[in-house]
Formats: sequence, structure tokens, C-alpha cells
Amino acid sequence: MLIRILPILVLGSLLSLSVVAEQSCVFPKNTHSLSDSDWRYATDPHGSTASTKQTLLYGEQVWVAFNRVPRVDASNNSWVELIYDLPNKTLAGQSSIMLEYKSSTDLVVKLSQQDYGGQGDKSYAHYQFTLPAQSHWQTKCINLADFSRPNWTPANSIDKGIIKEHVSAIYLVPDLKDALGGKAIIAVKNISIQP
Repeated sequence: MLIRILPILVLGSLLSLSVVAEQSCVFPKNTHSLSDSDWRYATDPHGSTASTKQTLLYGEQVWVAFNRVPRVDASNNSWVELIYDLPNKTLAGQSSIMLEYKSSTDLVVKLSQQDYGGQGDKSYAHYQFTLPAQSHWQTKCINLADFSRPNWTPANSIDKGIIKEHVSAIYLVPDLKDALGGKAIIAVKNISIQP
């Protein structure tokens, strides 16, 4: 009898954990609306482009269409990115990111940390987490502990871990292959950084 009850107890506790996780993935009531001054986009100088509706923040959402050219050569890669500049310029005291988004491709969420950027080792091998493509609005929660550096991180880039005080922005990057480039549309309705 105990053997039959045990799987039910285990299943019951797993279900209750998933319900708790879903309940915690709700935007707080005091979430601020998106601010135009917090958002921008960037593209490489090799021909990749970005287009918006009338403005980047349009109709209570951030919306951008990217066209990324293929990698130029071994020393010149192409890139496109939607950038959320953290209002406090830091992730100090925070532990998760909640994002309500749509994306035509998988979406790489990167923590722009000075240690790996232009002020650091210039590897740009930032900590990242990939979210699935979504054709309808989806809200996803990502714990900072679940981010990792990309598999292409150069050996000479010393891993200093996520130093929250050194993260000033969150980059949302369509997961397009370097050799092929491609097109992608990203839209964001809400973002919240949480302790």
C-alpha cells in the first residue's frame, strides 16, 4: 500500500511546486509602464538593419524588426540587439527578470556586464539565457542563477561570475546563426527586475 501512495505523494508535491512557480510569475501591481528613455537598439556597421513602427515604443509596446546580414569574415561578425537600459544601471539586490514578450525566433537574454564588454576583456561573452520563440504574448520568469556564458566564450576571457553591480543593461537578441544572418521581430509589453 505504501508503494502505491508514495508516487502519488511525489507527484502531488511536484504539482504544488509548479503552481507556486506560476503564481510567482505575475507582474507586480506597481509595475511601471514602459519608458521610451529606457529602450534602444543597435546594429553592426556591416549592413544589418532595424526598423520600427513610428517609434521604438509604439502602442504600449516596444517593437522592432531586425535584418541581420551573415558574418562578414573571421574578424567581423554581424549583430543586432534590442537594449533595455536598467533605470538604476545595476542589478544589485535583484534575483530575477520577468519579461512579457513575443519573438519570431528564440530570444537570447544577455546581461550586459562591464567585465566582458568594451570596458573589460572585450569578449562580449556575457551571461545569457535563451527563451523560446513566441507568436502570442507570453510572460516568462528567469532567475539570474540560471544564466550562463555562451559555449563560444574565448579561453582568455576570465569568468568573474555575474557581478550584479556591473550589469547596466539587458540585451534581447534574436537567436540567428552567424553564418546565415536572417530576419526577426521582437516585441516587449512588460519587463520587471525583481529581488
